Amino acid sequence: MDASAQGRELREVGISLSKLWWLWLGFGFLWIVIALVILQFDQASVTTVGVLIGAMFLISGVQQLGLAAMVGGVARWVLAFFGVLLVIAGIISLISPENTFAGIADILGFLFLIVGIFWIIQAFGERGMNELWWFGLISGVAMVVLAFWTGGQFFIDKVYVLLVFAGIWALFHGINDIFRAFQIRALGKAVEAMPPPAV
Repeated sequence: MDASAQGRELREVGISLSKLWWLWLGFGFLWIVIALVILQFDQASVTTVGVLIGAMFLISGVQQLGLAAMVGGVARWVLAFFGVLLVIAGIISLISPENTFAGIADILGFLFLIVGIFWIIQAFGERGMNELWWFGLISGVAMVVLAFWTGGQFFIDKVYVLLVFAGIWALFHGINDIFRAFQIRALGKAVEAMPPPAV
């Protein structure tokens, strides 16, 4: 395939993907609603926290699988792989919420650290095409700080720490998705305004 054919194909993919910008907006608002619901809990049982975490895994997995269906190439398989893993984790979490809580409470600091590092890397990776990359960077740094703070907590306190984490994670996820929705929309308009590659 020559360069002009590749350019036309990329342009068509960009335009078709940008028409679905509202999906990111919808997921963003869904994540913010989930965050508000979670942060309303003033006390919760171990089972409740396990069920909430399982539901979040499922929603995130479905979102990744939906994104995988929209893109092509290696990105499709990477998104699909992580989507399947998240769905499996969600199902297992809902089958045994108490064990989910115990397992996640034991490795909570490590999870925060992994999420924080991923968000920081993602922010720097998007820096050239996303004006609001700094929000992902701030979110990642906040997660790294939470990782070190959580490492010193006792098990009883971790019920509330997990609830707060789930709420903060859902809130950051929602805001990032809303930002991405408008970035994808703007990118689509820019691609449509560009002249098509020469044949």
